[in-house]
Amino acid sequence: MHFSSGINRPPYETADGYLQTTQGCSHNRCLFCTYFKDKKFRKSSVEEIESDIKEMKKYFGAPKRIFLQGADGFAADYDVLMKTAELLKKYVPSVESIGGYARIDNFYDKTEEQLRNMAAAGYSNPYIGVESGDDVVLKRINKGYTAAQAREVLEKIDASGLPFIVNFLNGAGGHEYGLTNARRTAELYDGLHPTMINTSMLTIVPGMPLYRAMLKGAYAESAEKEKLEEIYEFIRCLTNDTIFMNEHASNLFHVQCRLPESKNELLAYVKAFMESKDEKELRRYREMIIRAF
Repeated sequence: MHFSSGINRPPYETADGYLQTTQGCSHNRCLFCTYFKDKKFRKSSVEEIESDIKEMKKYFGAPKRIFLQGADGFAADYDVLMKTAELLKKYVPSVESIGGYARIDNFYDKTEEQLRNMAAAGYSNPYIGVESGDDVVLKRINKGYTAAQAREVLEKIDASGLPFIVNFLNGAGGHEYGLTNARRTAELYDGLHPTMINTSMLTIVPGMPLYRAMLKGAYAESAEKEKLEEIYEFIRCLTNDTIFMNEHASNLFHVQCRLPESKNELLAYVKAFMESKDEKELRRYREMIIRAF
């Protein structure tokens, strides 16, 4: 099977089968990312995808879910994605759903009707790396779109009935901009119906473009306490009925719960955690994560 950059997926997708529909990243200019830098973006052909699907049982048995590989497997053309679902049904009938990483701009060329067709074909819960709902932050990390463009796409996906997951990159705004970033990102998600809101804490490592910007004084990293204040504010401002997931290794604490039912309990937990830790202790954890990269 073709896996140009190895397997990349969220922790909760470990039981899936994997299938490459794109190679590399269609954007590959986010300043916080170190992945896929050695691969030129390319879309897999239907012939290549079919060949891989025919081999899938040998590697994954009878998976119930497929997680598309490539930085943004949903950058594949609509017709290719629909053919992929058809081929999976033919050769791996155990498959019930298809997910993968996605960018906001992966959905520019897909209509609401097409997204509805994708949902009917088994596509479900693409992990959309929105990162922030604040234009200052989106520009600062070079995501390649605005908050208004993100909202337009998410509303289209929401209206289509295709289940989806969004994220929040805690700390992306940098020093003294966390609370604004939290409020505007929560505002971006207001009124939408994501299956899950997943969070991770920005960890700046050598080799990352943001690291070089920081050395030049063009970017100031948030302190660990600031990140906690930011995630507290983000949770406080969220209005969604969704799963809140904060279990990435980069996070200073790890929880999964349902909102809004557990919102007050979650806020109390985060507040107590903040009050029980000092900056030096929290920074030691961040340094451990940096060494693990």
